[in-house]
Amino acid sequence: MNGLSGRAAIVGIGATDFSKESGRSELQLSCEATLAALADAGLQPADVDGLVTFAMDNSSEIAVARELGIGELRFFSRISYGGGAACATVQQAAMAVATGVADVVVAYRGFNERSGQRYGQVQNWAASQVNTNGLDNAWTYPHGLSTPAATVAMQARRYMEAYGATSEDFGRVAVADRRHAASNPAAFFHGRPITLADHQASRLIADPLRLLDCCQESDGAVALVIVSAERAADLPNPPAYVAAAAQGSGVDQFVMTSYYRDDIGIGEIGVVGRELWRQSGLGPSEIPTAILYDHFTPYVLMQLEELGFCGRGEAKEFIADGAIELGGRLPINTHGGQLGEAYIHGMNGIAEAVRQVRGNAVNQVPDAHHVLVTAGTGVPTSGLILARG
Repeated sequence: MNGLSGRAAIVGIGATDFSKESGRSELQLSCEATLAALADAGLQPADVDGLVTFAMDNSSEIAVARELGIGELRFFSRISYGGGAACATVQQAAMAVATGVADVVVAYRGFNERSGQRYGQVQNWAASQVNTNGLDNAWTYPHGLSTPAATVAMQARRYMEAYGATSEDFGRVAVADRRHAASNPAAFFHGRPITLADHQASRLIADPLRLLDCCQESDGAVALVIVSAERAADLPNPPAYVAAAAQGSGVDQFVMTSYYRDDIGIGEIGVVGRELWRQSGLGPSEIPTAILYDHFTPYVLMQLEELGFCGRGEAKEFIADGAIELGGRLPINTHGGQLGEAYIHGMNGIAEAVRQVRGNAVNQVPDAHHVLVTAGTGVPTSGLILARG
């Protein structure tokens, strides 16, 4: 077992509504979600002494603290690499509370990603920023590889050629997610499932990716409250203990453009998976449900393989019989995922994992004693295993 395992827990979750036009500032969204998470945990803003968010978040820790009357902060941290930061915010918070650096840490992420800056469109600044990421992007942007979908399409095509996967195989992920979202009142696509035929009829975005292979662009915010295991025992909700928390970067790693590596897999998730199994002492067969980062459907198949739920190239067979839907051997993204609920950079997936551990998810998996969660793929990333007490 790892020294961090079981020493911290998520005790509060909060979110705004998920929309395409929030009508509020990103700071207000983050504050709303934080207040909701603290209320869920039975705590007050004055109890908070630590804040963690994404390097990409536009609402600074000190701004959130001022607006909510949090007061002095003893710990604050920001995690890089976009959606790859999601689970790492909990990892950082868990390390802080487990070591006594802070007592109550809130991890938050809020943005107007649909009504404001849309990550799915070409962002000229990405290739002109004065850092090594800008230099890397300057090699691909002139060739038209200037959106996340375009870069993922390169890797998806290689994966198809190597393992015989098809567009229909990718579509099965979208169908499962949207089926779960259809019964989730908080999901943007509540009441709107799709069929595989709908997926195949959706327009191409970047061959082989279709519109329904791509996650939403959403406005909203999610916040999580993390405390030590000792403090968690005195709070109102069943704690979701951090059984494992890991970050990972693969060999020869780039941001979304690592598709040229000899191994067509996503090595960063392999690093995370091995560390999660090591820390928790668990294995894939002991995970009843998982939240897999689904910004693009092909990466869900690759994650199943990297994490050891099936062999390399076997994910298409693994999912063919409904294994990733409710009632299957590994239901995933029971909230609808980023394809069906909302794209909040993966933080809403962590909140769903907490609900599964508590036993009060809308699409509850029986005996969800452990839930595996991953953050963004194609970038340096992170993951969690949350556990019931």
